[in-house]
Parts: sequence; C-alpha cells; structure tokens
Amino acid sequence: MNSIFKALNDPTRREILELLKEKDLTAGEIADKFSISKPSISHHLDLLRQAGLVESVKEGQFIYYSLSTTVMDEMIKWIMQFKTLK
Repeated sequence: MNSIFKALNDPTRREILELLKEKDLTAGEIADKFSISKPSISHHLDLLRQAGLVESVKEGQFIYYSLSTTVMDEMIKWIMQFKTLK
C-alpha cells in the first residue's frame, strides 16, 4: 500500500494516470504530453508499474501502458473501511 501512496503523491504521475484513463499509450506518446525528459517519464512509469497502477505490454519496438484498475479497487475498498455511518 505504501508504494501506491508514494506513486500517487507526485502530480506528474497523477497526470499520467489521467492520460491513461482515456486510452492506452506508448511511453513516447506519454512523454510528448510533458516538458520533462524521456528518462524522467520512464522513471515515473516504472514507479507506477511497481505500485501496480499501470501495466505495460511490449508490441514490436513499442511499450504500451494501460491503467490497472485492480489495485485502485483494492485501495478504495481499504479506504472505505474507515467510513462509518453515524
């Protein structure tokens, strides 16, 4: 759970998740949306992948990234356990 919160703590990584909400993208397509270096984007994508928030699939010379909702569902379930009815 700590890796999820660490990944979500950065605004660039949250923006990447917003982009992937619309459709799967290659690392290059994601990088084109930002004014930071491609190695920096790769680092952000790696942290998101380690946290289980994105998945990657290699197709030819491209790596496509997609949103992984399984971890999000687990996180929401965990957060909702703290909600109490009064």
